Amino acid sequence: MNNTQINVFIENEYKDFSPKSFDKNDLEKMIQNLPQMAEKMTKFYLSQKEWYKDSCLTEYDYKLLYFDVVLCDNEKIQEINKNYREKDCATDVITFAIFSDSPKEERFIFDNEINLGEIIISLDKTETQSLDKSHLQQSFKDELYFLLAHGILHLLGYDHKDEQTLKEMWDIQQKMIEGALQNV
Repeated sequence: MNNTQINVFIENEYKDFSPKSFDKNDLEKMIQNLPQMAEKMTKFYLSQKEWYKDSCLTEYDYKLLYFDVVLCDNEKIQEINKNYREKDCATDVITFAIFSDSPKEERFIFDNEINLGEIIISLDKTETQSLDKSHLQQSFKDELYFLLAHGILHLLGYDHKDEQTLKEMWDIQQKMIEGALQNV
């Protein structure tokens, strides 16, 4: 676990996103730092034995984990949500957990590398939720990290079938962010 390399690829499909609540230059810095933050969150998660035992990785030998993060607008995420989840509305984050959602006998590991999948985040929803006073996160960056951590947990096999499991995931997400920020 400790020697695991983690590669995160960021694709910004929403290059003309113009935040209302902060400077666009700050967005570019956040996007540049996103792979490093995702790596730190994932490494922090992997270092927690009580969480790791519940992940999709426990029975496997690997040296490299990798996944993609796609940043998009509400229109794109709504299209994905409609096509793949049959929900015709924009959402904040969608995860395609290639490894954890595959049956164990079909999980593909090549040269000790595991492709966990893809996280898709709507920058529009991220900003809207960061401005919502009833929402937990206080800034765009906080909300972006929260959604990223949520996606990572789905990639690792977590799911929220009810309010209790969702709250448990939120608690782990917050701890992942705090753990990652301590190692900045």
